[in-house]
Amino acid sequence: MTDITGSTPDWEKRFRAPRVSLPDWADDAPDRALFVSNATGTYELYAWDRVTGAQRRATDRPNGTTDGLLTPDGESIWWFSDTDGDEFGVWMRQPFGGGGDEPATPGLEASYPGGLALGRDGTAVVGRSTDEDGSTVHVVRPGAEPVEIYRHRESAAVGDLSHDGTYIAIEHTEHGDAMHSALRVMRLDGTTVADMDDTKGGEVELGLEVLGFAPVGGDTRLLVGHQRRGRWEPMVWDVGSGEETELGIELPGDVSAEWYPDGSALLVAHSFEARSELLRYDFATRQLVEVSTPTGTVSGATARPDGSVEYLWSSAAEPPVVRSTSGDVVLDPPGMKAPASVPVEDAWVNGPGGRIHALVQRPATGEGPFPTIFEIHGGPTWHDSDAFAAGPAAWVDHGYAVVRVNYRGSTGYGREWTDALKHRVGLIELEDIAAVREWAVSSGLADPAKLVLAGGSWGGYLTLLGLGTQPESWALGLAAVPVADYVTAYHDEMEALKAMDRTLLGGTPEEVPERFEASSPLTYVDAVRAPVYISAGVNDPRCPIRQVENYVRRLEKRGAAHEVYRYDAGHGSLVVEERIKQVRLELDFAERYLS
Repeated sequence: MTDITGSTPDWEKRFRAPRVSLPDWADDAPDRALFVSNATGTYELYAWDRVTGAQRRATDRPNGTTDGLLTPDGESIWWFSDTDGDEFGVWMRQPFGGGGDEPATPGLEASYPGGLALGRDGTAVVGRSTDEDGSTVHVVRPGAEPVEIYRHRESAAVGDLSHDGTYIAIEHTEHGDAMHSALRVMRLDGTTVADMDDTKGGEVELGLEVLGFAPVGGDTRLLVGHQRRGRWEPMVWDVGSGEETELGIELPGDVSAEWYPDGSALLVAHSFEARSELLRYDFATRQLVEVSTPTGTVSGATARPDGSVEYLWSSAAEPPVVRSTSGDVVLDPPGMKAPASVPVEDAWVNGPGGRIHALVQRPATGEGPFPTIFEIHGGPTWHDSDAFAAGPAAWVDHGYAVVRVNYRGSTGYGREWTDALKHRVGLIELEDIAAVREWAVSSGLADPAKLVLAGGSWGGYLTLLGLGTQPESWALGLAAVPVADYVTAYHDEMEALKAMDRTLLGGTPEEVPERFEASSPLTYVDAVRAPVYISAGVNDPRCPIRQVENYVRRLEKRGAAHEVYRYDAGHGSLVVEERIKQVRLELDFAERYLS
């Protein structure tokens, strides 16, 4: 990685500064942990012995590695090996202390990963997905051939294995609604123990998710996320007795949880209006007690055996840090710290579907109206929060205001808000973005002649769609790894995303061609007036390259102002230099066309 010098601009330092994820510790060996870091310039997995303090890079691949898991005894690391970010590969295994890698699931062909659960006796339950087979689940025991225990054309994923290895919980969408999963608990021979389906066979839009089995031997309680009261919240399902216990946590916004190690309490994560907090829920008293964290965003948290809580925290102004409620910084990477940025302001704008929440960052100096970039999040089932992000901070450093919109389709504002985009996909989100754009101009924040629409993944899709459907609203577009030609994207993308698109649009391109046409940026490409910059990964399984090329050829045919950057990775890059290069290219493109 390029050395940081006194002349290195702050925006680059934020990308180059070493970062670490929240360490994931082995269930039965809590002093052995696994984390992700960019310390060498590429995001890789690291093993950490918390007793000796020794840290070891466990993976070293040109395009990085982030998917890994420790066995319960902490003796082995499992990591997913794909090819240059294509997300299609196999699980590998290596000793915690170092040594050669070996295939962890011999006998299983390469696939897209569909969840992994590791047992105390060496058994693994492996979820897989391929275009040919749909979703499968296999049980892999030491020295034995893999045994298939589940198969379905629709999406499914492994959730968790019970403490004693008796039960496996999976999420599935056999009913055909890829946005709202049902649950099934099975024995390892594939026989069903219990089912829970809040969709009632696909008739009701209520989802479920596996949050984890109780971490105690013989305990058949499963922690489940549900939407029965209009937002995500946890409940306990005893799969042995069938008893369901809703916890009745009366907090606004979404609520998730995980077990404390002794099973007596839950660590509750509460997300509301782009901030988050932690609480402890005690089963004996049924009371919530705050776990003190600073204002901002907790991106992950875990309860330790001693009762302390470790969490990854940041805010838009302050870079991420792994802290403990004991008062310590848990894991502090060596080297330069990322420079701070500016805080976010909250904007609430009346829109066609209700109040829209936007996060705004202004340059530290100067007065508006500013050139303004609307940085649109991906997903779409995601939301922007008061968390540190090097990309938006780079634009602020260059004199831009940054606006991030939690449009309809975003999570964190209730189930109805998330589900509102269906059938008029893309167009619903852009109505909300247009309302916030109008506010940004009328409030004096944004210069209407220097408005940039930008985003990655689904945000890149909305960028291209917005440039074509709102051509007079935007001076420039920056689309990273976008959906550009929805029909071709559907046919080329991974099977799980095909299922999502069928749910969003109500069918396949052949079944509902008018909806795909209305929601495809390619339909409106001839209306695009603004210069457009597109970046795309040649190995991307989510927004494949062929459909991007179709869109680019239409721009070329018109002689429209555009630039395309293709890079050798998948749906984004794990290489720091590559990330910096892409931001630099975007900044340069904006400078040339807006000046």
